[in-house]
Amino acid sequence: MAGKPINPTLKLALEYGPLVAFFAGYLWLRDEMFVIGGEEYRGFIIATAGFIPLMILSSLALWRLTGHISKMQVGTLIIVVLFGGLSVWFNDERFFKMKPTILYVLLGGALAIGLMRGESYLKVAMDELMPLQDAGWMILTRRLCYFFFALAVTNELVWRSLSEETWVYFKTFGLSLAMFAFFMTQARVFQAYALPDAEVDEAE
Repeated sequence: MAGKPINPTLKLALEYGPLVAFFAGYLWLRDEMFVIGGEEYRGFIIATAGFIPLMILSSLALWRLTGHISKMQVGTLIIVVLFGGLSVWFNDERFFKMKPTILYVLLGGALAIGLMRGESYLKVAMDELMPLQDAGWMILTRRLCYFFFALAVTNELVWRSLSEETWVYFKTFGLSLAMFAFFMTQARVFQAYALPDAEVDEAE
């Protein structure tokens, strides 16, 4: 189910607004220290604490407006709440920095399980957005599986070896641009394995 259509600009704002707000909050608060309940919290933790409810509210708004929210969005929200909450609870930013790693390992692992069973779980999640022949779905799924694992490794390398500010830029812009670039480079797969118009109409 694709859900009810909404204004594309509003949809984009709801999907990426919390991430942009986290980035802005981090830049604003990164050098600040806050004492809450007798414990000191860095600006990174405060920005993370604000990011969690924004993600929840934006996801609820998307669901309310469209009547649908994808399994990937639900899974992402759960991981954000879990690892973001752990970072705030334990006052330790490492949990939140590991969040993309866990997310991409889970996504890559899910696709890998489907591939081992001869199935494309990506097709189940995105069939309505990109109608392709089964062979095309298998190629795209295999490549995206490898790509997710590569992103997980890259995130670990960035947050463990580079500065916190570099990681924030990487999370805010690098990961989104990497996903965009990946799908742009798959244009030949979309062209070669696109379903004929008649089959698309029949599927709808």
